[in-house]
Order: sequence, then structure tokens, then C-alpha cells
Amino acid sequence: MTHRPLSHIRVLDFGQYLAAPLVGMMLADMGAEVIRIDPPNGPAFDDPAFRMISRGKKTLTLDLKTDEGRGTAIELAKRADVVIENFRPGVMDRLGLGPDVLRAANDQLVYLSMPGFASTDTELAALPAWEAVIAAYTGQFTDMGLNRRLMGINPSFTPLTLASAYGASFGAMAVLFALNARERNGGDHIEVPLAAALLEGLIYNCEQIEDYPERYKSPREVELDRRAAEGLPMNLEFDELSEFLDPFYRTYTCADGRRFYVVSGSVATHPRRVLETLGLKDLADEMPDFSAYLDTKDWPAEWSMRNYPVGASDRARVSSAMKEAFLSRPAHEWEELFGTAKAPATAQRFSKEWLADPHALASGLVLQVEDARHGEMRQMGNVAWLSGDKAAAEKTGPTTADLDALLADDPRASGNSGGGGWLDGLKVLDLTNVIAGPTIGSTLARYGAEVTLVQPVEPSVDPWNTVVFGIHAQRGKENILLNLRSDEGQEVLAKLIAEADVITMNGTDEQRDKLGLSPERLSAINPRLILVQLDAFGGPMRGPKSDHLGYDDLAQAATGVMLRFGGGMGTPEEHAHFGTIDVLTGFCACVALGGALLRLRETGKGGIARASLAGAGNLIQAQFMYDYDGRAPFDEPAGREALGWGPFYHCYEAADQWMFFAAPTERQAALARVPELADLTEVPLDGLHDALAERFKTQPLSFWRTAFSEGQSTVVPLASLHETRDKALQHESAGDIDLSDATFRVIRHDQHPMGRWCDLVAPNAVRPKSGQISIPGPMPKYGQHTRTILARLGYEDRQIDDLIAAGAAGTSWSDKYLPE
Repeated sequence: MTHRPLSHIRVLDFGQYLAAPLVGMMLADMGAEVIRIDPPNGPAFDDPAFRMISRGKKTLTLDLKTDEGRGTAIELAKRADVVIENFRPGVMDRLGLGPDVLRAANDQLVYLSMPGFASTDTELAALPAWEAVIAAYTGQFTDMGLNRRLMGINPSFTPLTLASAYGASFGAMAVLFALNARERNGGDHIEVPLAAALLEGLIYNCEQIEDYPERYKSPREVELDRRAAEGLPMNLEFDELSEFLDPFYRTYTCADGRRFYVVSGSVATHPRRVLETLGLKDLADEMPDFSAYLDTKDWPAEWSMRNYPVGASDRARVSSAMKEAFLSRPAHEWEELFGTAKAPATAQRFSKEWLADPHALASGLVLQVEDARHGEMRQMGNVAWLSGDKAAAEKTGPTTADLDALLADDPRASGNSGGGGWLDGLKVLDLTNVIAGPTIGSTLARYGAEVTLVQPVEPSVDPWNTVVFGIHAQRGKENILLNLRSDEGQEVLAKLIAEADVITMNGTDEQRDKLGLSPERLSAINPRLILVQLDAFGGPMRGPKSDHLGYDDLAQAATGVMLRFGGGMGTPEEHAHFGTIDVLTGFCACVALGGALLRLRETGKGGIARASLAGAGNLIQAQFMYDYDGRAPFDEPAGREALGWGPFYHCYEAADQWMFFAAPTERQAALARVPELADLTEVPLDGLHDALAERFKTQPLSFWRTAFSEGQSTVVPLASLHETRDKALQHESAGDIDLSDATFRVIRHDQHPMGRWCDLVAPNAVRPKSGQISIPGPMPKYGQHTRTILARLGYEDRQIDDLIAAGAAGTSWSDKYLPE
């Protein structure tokens, strides 16, 4: 049998629905032997999507409510490395299969629990944690984006399963990092509350900075502030929004009527590439171009091509010129031209189109899998993989496990038990920028990794991306400024590479090799070195768009998220939250690193661990990302009017506020238990929504929460992310920040080196019993550690001065931490 990265790992997957089964899929996709444990009446989620996320798994039916079934499960756990489950807290304990029981049988077992809300949360732990319940309570459906707020549309519903996506990536990385530390720490019991994972994934939507400078507000944010200050209604029409969209951050119409999305602000060279690709070089030459790291009082013009957004004086004429230019060609021609020019942009696609897209299929971002029930299925591809793992793109549908063969294996041997961070001592060299890439290093830092960030002497990205986003994404790191285009800078880089265990970078293969990070060079320097690489459109194989550049929103556009959220080709909208895909891609890259670390332990081979924005775009749509002949229509809730998925899974107004009602399995039985609603069990389904909407308005939220406090149904308030943040806030200066006593935790860093306080979500989505999680220190000012790092590498003071004088190294981008 081909030795794959995780082929020595056995997983028992007790999961139902999405979150835990997605962890199992990620591990199976890297070669783990995953045994899916089904109840006697079959999986609770009997859906084609469940067939997809069961690919590569072996299925076994056990009645866990019997002594025989329970005994078999314990025997299997003795012969396993990992157990995964996503039941409400206490369910596995009541079955006699909780972590204490199974880890007593096998002390090297890594047991992953994935409840909706933390088991320590006395208020929320017992809630039936359906996906939308988690989303509603956390705040995902409220204030969903600047467009919706300006149009006065609140709340909004989306079927994107963000909590399961973020939770699964946290779960998979935690399992793999715990396995990596097992020789030192032994097994572990890890809890990943999905709601905590969701809040971490949406960090940039509830980050708050004291006295936030006006220069970082987009035109839409400025208009929101103006309307609020003047008491004006939020009542814009969709077509009116274009006035408040930046020319380099919006959708255009092409000659064939297809919409084309450009996201090319903030990086110094990208706006010029866009204009030149459109034949507008003369316009580009007229635009102001100066350092974005000056305070606005020192700007020689209203705005700079190096800084988002375009100034009000030029916004209309740049947009008008671009609109006219786009009408001269069809979208597919523009896509090829923009890709060749390295100008980030893409045609808008529906999810169904993406599943048949030539690049998606060629690259392995979409795979064709033969399924026993549905025939040939096109399925979302891997979300994390290792280069050189040729079987990564080869999938089979679920097969039946051989119980006798499983039990014939010897039980796992007992081993050490201890503590410490799972990645203690791991040296990481971080060459990334913006959000997705830096998320890798800041995530690794919580597990004990030592992260050194390398940035250019002359910044190529504006301070909105480097500082505002970096306050979260760059915390826990040292940093150095180097000119990697100079021989001296490359010499320093080589010294840093030589002492590193892991390098992270975000860029295409072309960009990687230009940086001097080709697989051949890295292997020659250090064969055990692992490069973690993420890009926009990469997959396990090469495709026509593998070297196209892109950002979060472009992955949304390419994979169908924007058309799903907006409701159609005429009204595409970026999904309402910053970093929706960016943050998830960083987490997926951590999963890939976890696989690479285990392969390194087994084989001594480093190599390249991969993830991509488009792969994460698949993951947040996992419930829909499949197609086959005879598939039901892609008719999931979409567009700005969506408030739910049928009457039993829907946002409703109570007498005092909005709430979410979830009874997807009990349905009419849930209504029958509530005297005020019992008569509605006779209402035909097509009229039930309106009847429930009227009835729910008669009582306040508290009444309905009590009425649905039993069974598998529930009512929760539609919170906002800001409300969740403020309720969970603790001050850093108070000390003793606890990361495990509630579902949500946010820290006010009131001793921050930038001189302003900032509120950041705490790193509490992963909660191990043995492994240690630390709160990373604040992001240092860029260049703060240049001299210290050079000295550590053996450079003397005079040599350091010479490097700085020659521009090969630097110590600062700006006078202030956050330019104003």
C-alpha cells in the first residue's frame, strides 16, 4: 500500500451532520484510516453531501445503546489514535463512551469533542446546536455587511455553514498537532466549541480599535457614519450602492453580460496593472502615487495608488472609464488577460458552474468520485494537502469496514503523559502578508511555535492590511525588514531558512520560486524543512489558473459564494463578513502543516504543505458542493430577502426582537408541545411560515425560549457580533484571562504598544486538557526586531549598520505604529 502522510493513523468518527464528519474527511483526504460509526437506523444526515464527506471512510454500524455495541466501541478505541464526536456535552458520557472512559482504555488516544457551545457554559451548553442556531446566537446573521446595512436589510440569513467550516479546521489542526506531540504529552481530550470557532473566524468583524482613524474607512463606512450622524434612513437601492464602491473593489459588466469582479486595491502595483490591462495606461499615469505610510496631514494629494480607497475626487472618473472598458470584451477573455497580467480579478460564477469549471477540475479543486449511490459525483476537493502526495486527488466513496480485521490489530501501547504546547520549540519563518498567510503564524504561536516574520524594507501593501489587520494576524511574532531583491537580503534569508523548521508564504508557484523558495533550493538547504504555501487558485494538481493572483473576495466570486449571497448574476455581493475565506484558508494551511509534521516524523521528509482560498471557498459551501446526473436543483436560500430554510429553520420577529427558530427534525411535533402553537400543526406547509410569523409576534423572546426549552428544537436571539464581543469582554490589565470558562472570550488589550486599546477575540476555540494554549503577545511595530534578529544570526553592529544603510535591511515603515 502507498504510504500516505496519515496512513499510520486510525480515526473513529462518531460525528453526525457536518462539523466532526468534515474533520474525518480532512484526515481521510490525507490518508488516515477513518472508521465512520453509524447507528442501527443509519446516519442522521442521509444526504448526498454526507456521502461526499464520507469519501475514503469505512462504515461500521454499532448500536451504542447496547452493552455489545458499547464494548465493541471501546475495543476499537483501544486500537485507534483519534476519536471524533460532535454531540451535545454529556451525550457520549451517558453512552459510557466519554473521553475519560476511552482514554482510560487507551492513554494515547486523542479525543476530539465538538459541541455547539462550550461544555463549561452553564447557559448555553445544553442548547440544540444546529448550525443556524450557532450562527444566530453568535451574531453571524445581524449587520451582515455594509451593503445590507446601507439598504436597511437586517437581519439576513445565509446557508453557508461557517461554524462547521471554522470548527472543522480547528478540530483537524488540533488533532494533528496533538498527535505530533504525543511522544511527549501522551493523548489528550480536546474540545472545540463551534460557536467559539465561529467568533474566531469572524475576528475582523468585531475587532475594535480606540480612536480608529478615518482614513481606514471605506466609502460605504463613511456613508453609514454620515447617515447615522444626520439621522437619515438606511434605504439605498442596490443600484445606488455603486456610488460607494471603490473602483478597484467592485463588480463590472462585460460584453457578454457576465459580471466580473476586481479586487486590486491596497497592493502598490495592482491598481496600475488593472488599468493597464484595461487599456487605460494614460489614466494610471495621471493618478497620484506616494507612500501610504505617511500621516494624511503629510499627503501631497487626496489619495495614493498605494492606499485603499480611491479618493472621492477621482472615484467616479476611474469607475466610469473601467465600466466602459469592460464592455469591450466578454468575461472569459478578461479573465485570461487579467490572470496573465497578474492583476487580481475573476468572472462571477454560480456554484454549479464552479463544479464544472475546467480549472477547478484540472487542479483537483473539484474531483470526480465514483459513488455507489449517485454514480460519478463532482465533489469539492481537498482543503489541505501535501505536494507529492499523488493519491491526494484519488478518492473513493465510503466502503464497509471489516470489524474482525480491525479487532485483530494489537491495542495501542501505553506511553508518556505530560503537558506543554504542542508546537513548543518549532521555529517558523513567516514570509506572508495581508490576512490568510499571517493567520498561519499567529495560530501556530498559540501552540508554542516561535515565529519570525520577514517583511520588505519598502512596504508593498497599505497599512490597512498590514497594521489594522495585522494587530490580530501578526501577534505573537518577532519581525525583521529585509530587501529580498538584494544579494545581502537573500544572504540573511538563507541564514534564517537554515535555522527554521517551517516556512510559511502566500503566493503562487511562480512567486515562490522568484523568492528563492523553490522545493529544490529548500531541500538542498534543509531536507527536513516544511514549506507551508497557500495561494488563491492552487490545487493538488496544476490548472490553467494556478498562477492567477487573488484574494478572499475573488475566491468567493469564482466558487459561487457572491452570487449565492447576492441572489443572482445581476446582484452579486461579497459575503458580508471580512476574512470569511481568508481566515479559514490560514486554518486549513495549519491542517496541512499538521499532516506534514506527522509525515516528517514517519519518513524524515519535509516538503510542501498546501491550502488555497478556492479550496476554503469550497469548504464554507460544503453542504452544497457536489453535482451529479439527477441532482436536485441548487435552490438553497439565496439573496437579500432570505431569512431561513423553510418554516422550521427561520428568522422570526418576536414581540420584542428578532429570534431564530430551529426545529428541523421535530417539525410539527415541536409545535404540538407548545399550547400557543399546537393548532398550527394542521396548517399546510406552504402557509405555515406566515402563520408562525404572526403567532411569534404575540409574545416576547423570553416566552418562546422557555416554550422550546425541551427536545431537539430551540429558539435563540439574533445577536450581533458586536453584542457578543461586548458581553464576552475582559481587560488585559486585570490579568488572569480564562480561556475555558465560557463559550466566548474577547480581550481588551488596554496596554497595547500602539498607544490605543484594541479588542480582539481570544484564542479559545481549541481547548485541550493536556496541551497548553497561550495568548500571543501583541503585534510589534514592523521592523522592531531587525537589529536583534541580525545580531542573533551573527552580524556585528557595524555590519548591521551597513545592511541598513544599503537598504538591504530596515527598522521601520512609519513614525507611528498606526499611521493616521
